Amino acid sequence: MNNVHIPSKREPHIDTEGWLTNATRLPSPNFEARPGDAVPTLIVVHNISLPPDDFTTNAIADFFLNRLDHDAHPYFDHLRGMRVSAHFVIRRDGCVEQFVSCDERAWHAGVSSFCGRERCNDFSIGIELEGSDRMPFEDAQYQALVTLARIIVQRYPIDAIAGHSDIAPGRKTDPGPHFDWPRLRHDSALPPSFFPFQSNI
Repeated sequence: MNNVHIPSKREPHIDTEGWLTNATRLPSPNFEARPGDAVPTLIVVHNISLPPDDFTTNAIADFFLNRLDHDAHPYFDHLRGMRVSAHFVIRRDGCVEQFVSCDERAWHAGVSSFCGRERCNDFSIGIELEGSDRMPFEDAQYQALVTLARIIVQRYPIDAIAGHSDIAPGRKTDPGPHFDWPRLRHDSALPPSFFPFQSNI
């Protein structure tokens, strides 16, 4: 079987195998089957940059593909042995990369809880924005996120969107103080009930 991906001529959508047709497909080995009859009902928004605040490298992809050169930067040393992935990464220019099928369980949330339900990886789709807690995100990223969220909601019974900090409070801070939740709510046209942690929208 070859790995050549031929994009569909239809509008961008998630295909029958859980892959976004217009994303750059970079299959990560860091995934597993969702348990039992679990289906995605939650989108989790993260941020990531490797090294921190550096948006000029391909280190995120290398990290998710288990090929990161841990000697290339001092920060990478503590990532040795870690096996991490997310379903999607949205780069600073709005380019969308997909690492795990939405039908599978990616390793993005860690120890987490949503409305009393533990192990958010089991029932969530993780979207990483290339960025950090210390600076705003780009317009192109919001545009890509809105489009992606709409596509996911059309395909799966999603009823909530949360930040990593919402489902792992005290342990995680992303997507951080610069993430514009009201903008996501407005531009996506999703109802306020989709944003249970955002009382201001």
